[in-house]
Amino acid sequence: MTAEPVTTETGRDFIRDVIQADLDSKKHSRIVTRFPPEPNGYLHIGHAKSIALNFGIAQEFSGRCHLRFDDTNPTKEEQEYIDSIQADVRWLGYDWGSDLFYASDYFDRLYEWAEGLIKTGHAYVDDQSPTEIRTRRGTLTEPGQNSPFRDRSVEENLDLFRRMKAGEFPNGARVLRAKIDMASGNINLRDPVLYRILHAHHPRTGTKWSIYPSYDYAHGQSDAIEGITHSICTLEFEDHRPLYEWLLDKLPVPSKPHQYEFARLNLTYTLLSKRVLTMLVRDGHVASWDDPRMPTIAGLKRRGVPPAAVREFVKRIGVAKANSVVDVGMLEFSIRECLNRTALRRMAVLRPLKVVIENYPEGQSEQLEAINHPDDPAAGTRRIAFGRELYIERDDFMENPPKKFFRLSPGTEVRLRYAYFIKCHDVIKNAAGEVVELRCTYDPATKGGNAPDGRKVKATMHWLSAAHSKPAEIRIYNQLFVNPTPDAANFVADLNPQSLEILADARIEPAIAESNSSEPVQFERQGYFVRDKDSTPDHLVFNRTIGLRDTFAKEVGGKN
Repeated sequence: MTAEPVTTETGRDFIRDVIQADLDSKKHSRIVTRFPPEPNGYLHIGHAKSIALNFGIAQEFSGRCHLRFDDTNPTKEEQEYIDSIQADVRWLGYDWGSDLFYASDYFDRLYEWAEGLIKTGHAYVDDQSPTEIRTRRGTLTEPGQNSPFRDRSVEENLDLFRRMKAGEFPNGARVLRAKIDMASGNINLRDPVLYRILHAHHPRTGTKWSIYPSYDYAHGQSDAIEGITHSICTLEFEDHRPLYEWLLDKLPVPSKPHQYEFARLNLTYTLLSKRVLTMLVRDGHVASWDDPRMPTIAGLKRRGVPPAAVREFVKRIGVAKANSVVDVGMLEFSIRECLNRTALRRMAVLRPLKVVIENYPEGQSEQLEAINHPDDPAAGTRRIAFGRELYIERDDFMENPPKKFFRLSPGTEVRLRYAYFIKCHDVIKNAAGEVVELRCTYDPATKGGNAPDGRKVKATMHWLSAAHSKPAEIRIYNQLFVNPTPDAANFVADLNPQSLEILADARIEPAIAESNSSEPVQFERQGYFVRDKDSTPDHLVFNRTIGLRDTFAKEVGGKN
């Protein structure tokens, strides 16, 4: 089955209302948005919300969306992250065309404008240490204190700033600060840092620069240079908007974009802090940035989550002004709903228990017909082999079952999907008393799973031929955290020790093993699974994307 095409995200929210009003009033003739990630890590599901919003708005209003890397901190930035971000945006179904930019594209102009701020008396070089600056900044209830270097002359400031640029001073020796108001009720206006000294190799500019602009300084001016009409940020930047506007007002920018803030995505059982995600990888709590337990877009992709499901999830949660926590069950619902429509059906036995059909001829097998998708006749059918020796799921048998256990047990009859009715007669155990084999008989008259005499059975079970099925390693991924609201400060304590279970002895249909498709499939009665990048022809590996229903929250005592 083919993946669904990308459709324009539509709907009404306060940002779209603003944009429509701006177009109606002729304030703007064309909408230009941007997605400005920092290339210091992999994107996560929260970024997907921003990507879908910015690119979706551009699609909906026939505008354009820029991809711009905020590459202003070379000590944390790597080409690996730049490449992964571009791949993730494309995977989600969006394209920036020729509108790929970097903050580093504007370093020369930003520097010239910084000198302009010095010349107009709106910036100065401060010799205080980072600790001294932080101490004198004040609090929410107490004003800050002016730097002892705040009243330097324009000439001295220019000289020092140019020497900073020339690389004369060590890291942390001096910074360039805006001269605004140390008594402002908004701490972001208390002479914020515009440039700091940083002797580091930059992925794109090499060692040309010894000073780098702060995010607050580079961001708004980059928006203005690119002609961004609506600079859409998350709520933590709301208090930064006055600084954003102050800089645009004081500098000779070619345009004056406006910043709008929306609520960032927060999910239960999930942490989206880049600091935490970096530590999870660095400290070995997960295998990599694309570990399927990670909420990164790369992790979701490796887990088999379709991009259409992510887009649908983002659309469902909407765009709001107030922060809230979204139940992860909403994401899981979107994934299941999407995969239910698109995933082909196959059979796999994850924890095999051998079954011998005593009245089936030895050395004989037959091909039975199975449908590929119950709701899509165009998906067609496939052939599956049936023989004397089979595998069923170990959980589908109980020697001494409780009253409402309807699957296989001694003396009971069940249906094997697409095959026959079977009845268990004997249970074979090893020396430790563990069940290792079942002896059963089948009714040849029930081929296809129906009895001509009209008798009914209460269970239909999946199965595989022992001779024809293929071995595979199955990785069962669960939530990474057991706490619905994990503590970012002490996240290790909330890690789920059962977040990964590896089943080394699973069996799968030959149709799965022979397919080179990277699309998820449904293992009937088990969930949705996808071939992992570690898989080879000699060692097949599949990841569980998601179960057919949620049980994790009940297991850990939460609500999902």
